Amino acid sequence: MNTLQSPSSTLHSLLGSDDITRVQLPNGIIILARPNFNSPSVVLNGYLTTGSLFDPDDKLGLADFTASALMRGTAQRDFQQIYQALESVGASLGLGGSTHSTTFGGKALAEDLDLLLGILAECVRLPVFPIDQVERLRAQLLTNLAIRAQDTGDMASLTFDQIVYEGHPYSRPEDGFPETVQAIQREDLAEFHRTHYGPRGMVIAVVGAVDPLQAVEKVTRILGDWENSDQPEPPALPPIPILDGLVTRRVIIPGKSQADIVLGTAGPVRNSPDFLPALLGNSVLGQFGMMGRIGDAVREKAGLAYYASSNLSGGVGPGPWYASAGVDPTHVDKAVELIQSEITRFITEPVSLEELSDSQAQFIGRMPLALESNAGVAGALLNLERYALGLDYYRRYPDLVRAVTPEDILEVARRYLHPDHLGIAIAGSI
Repeated sequence: MNTLQSPSSTLHSLLGSDDITRVQLPNGIIILARPNFNSPSVVLNGYLTTGSLFDPDDKLGLADFTASALMRGTAQRDFQQIYQALESVGASLGLGGSTHSTTFGGKALAEDLDLLLGILAECVRLPVFPIDQVERLRAQLLTNLAIRAQDTGDMASLTFDQIVYEGHPYSRPEDGFPETVQAIQREDLAEFHRTHYGPRGMVIAVVGAVDPLQAVEKVTRILGDWENSDQPEPPALPPIPILDGLVTRRVIIPGKSQADIVLGTAGPVRNSPDFLPALLGNSVLGQFGMMGRIGDAVREKAGLAYYASSNLSGGVGPGPWYASAGVDPTHVDKAVELIQSEITRFITEPVSLEELSDSQAQFIGRMPLALESNAGVAGALLNLERYALGLDYYRRYPDLVRAVTPEDILEVARRYLHPDHLGIAIAGSI
């Protein structure tokens, strides 16, 4: 259903179906628009449904490499001309790859939206992958991978994914490995683009000083004729393997004064009924205040960690639910023991009403703040579409948060967190 609003419409503090325009073009592009005439700017964010899920193992990093190369030259402008056109009007645009999608984000004055859309269209439809720019980009990507190999936090996270998601696409780093990035040729980038880039599943959010009808017209004029009959459907995700007990791996990085720990398992997908209770529970476990119970136990009371917290990353598939800590290498085993103890307590007894109430108030209070900017609204619109939450989700959100009980959190925690079946990754001079 399309909900079209005029510029004079009263904007609610929270998004809803009465002030969001959603239009799907015949070629599959979905446009989400919401006006805001309190500033002269407009934000253009979105994604295409291609990412590292399509990467072959021997050329892992191909989707990320391709996305990073899109702005290095098109059939109409070279690298310098693209950036000069943007900078001359104070606009910005960037593209990047991830597991499920290629994302883009830009900002300009409303009067320059046509320019911003035009350059975006050039980059996603007509990139030419100049060989000199490809090689410069390769050097940058390899430098980033060399830095990653010396970063204890990055290596612990990478190793954790390899444990928890063994044999699953989520076990593979989106940016690949040095040998796989070296193997990628310019022709691989061009072929990946030709096959995988297309309008089906593309989502564009336009938020700012532009009437929604005009935003739809502009996107339609510039991208409405795009077609790609070869564009494949995203592959189905296989089931997550069940860990057989505690699985621990250590990555030795000499000369580091800090060891990083990542400990956990796979959590619920973003649109699961389990996600919100898990998210509120995670706030108690390792986020609220001074990093929740885990921060209190490991950092404040025991004094073992530079930081200690927990995180839940639900997405299209089951993202990780994990605790992480940065500690002196001699304190690794004790920190792991304390985190396991907190997880055991978390799945044994309900969180207190006070803990839950504090987290609920924080969740409800920060939502309007997140939607104060055009960029925040654009990101929220993309989440509504990506996870099929419904256009009125943010209107319902406070009631959904208040409805979660300690018993709901305990039930979900027991479903996903098992202290004796965890992946434990440790990186540092250990």
